[in-house]
Amino acid sequence: MKIIVTGGAGYIGSHTVVELIAVGFQPIIVDNLCNSDVSNIQGIKEITGVDVQWYNVDCSIEKKLVEVFEKEEGIIGAIHFAAYKSVEESVREPEKYYKNNIGSLEVLLEQMKKHKVNNLIFSSSCTVYGTPDILPVTESSPFKKAESPYGETKQMCENILQKSDVKSISLRYFNPIGSHFSSLIGDCSADKPCNLIPIICEVAKGVREKLIVNGDDYNTIDGSCVRDYIHVVDLAKSHVSALHYLLKNPKKDVFNIGTGKGLSVIQAISCFEKANDKKINYSIGHRRDGDVEEIYSDNAKVEKLLNWKAEISVETAMKDAWNWEKMKVK
Repeated sequence: MKIIVTGGAGYIGSHTVVELIAVGFQPIIVDNLCNSDVSNIQGIKEITGVDVQWYNVDCSIEKKLVEVFEKEEGIIGAIHFAAYKSVEESVREPEKYYKNNIGSLEVLLEQMKKHKVNNLIFSSSCTVYGTPDILPVTESSPFKKAESPYGETKQMCENILQKSDVKSISLRYFNPIGSHFSSLIGDCSADKPCNLIPIICEVAKGVREKLIVNGDDYNTIDGSCVRDYIHVVDLAKSHVSALHYLLKNPKKDVFNIGTGKGLSVIQAISCFEKANDKKINYSIGHRRDGDVEEIYSDNAKVEKLLNWKAEISVETAMKDAWNWEKMKVK
């Protein structure tokens, strides 16, 4: 059962490829490595023993993606990860995000339609909720004004999917952290990290002098932003659960993928310090454009329908994140 995985060499994509192989699917990676690294493909092979088919292709270029679909017979579905993902960068370069994130989905959907591939798992985000009025957020929580162009592209992509003939499930991720316990795959993003846990790891390693906490005057437990942190392996497994569900229930649906628990920035720093016995140098800075004050997930729907829930602790995720960082070349 062949599954196209766009962005399959990326952080979440590579972990999902491992989980797909574990349950008998045959993933086909489509990734031009613009924000990932071939080492993740090598790591997938070391973990699984499988030499995964990989096309070094930009999936936003139609003629290139056509070649993949024509060469691979028997494709039954796709998982679409390929997108730029930095909230901070999207505020600075919105056109880059609109062109790539929306364009790649439109090209993929067109090829799926032409080749009669009717099942898509879409990598969405909790940023679609904007700044929510009520916590925790459920799948029926309304889309508020997006706080960043990145969030807006995810809203727009979900709207495109609703109008498409392709059956789809959008997984609205919260904040993935950690790495595979082997430290053979992880976040190889080419851009400078702007997510909390990778920055904490760089401070711990000495790559950065200190961490700047972006604001301590929010209406939260300690004034810093609150997020729902989920281990990337748990997140990867949710894609397998979603794919099984979609193949049995051809429809359109959406699911939150989180732990259901909020952790502030300062609490996350403390958790990392305790898990790894490392002191993190940090100071308080100004608020950052595009940041939501507080958000965490209601997981009732995904637990009931997909029979999925987060199982790996935040403490373990912090250890796995640090182990991955230590493996990377400085």
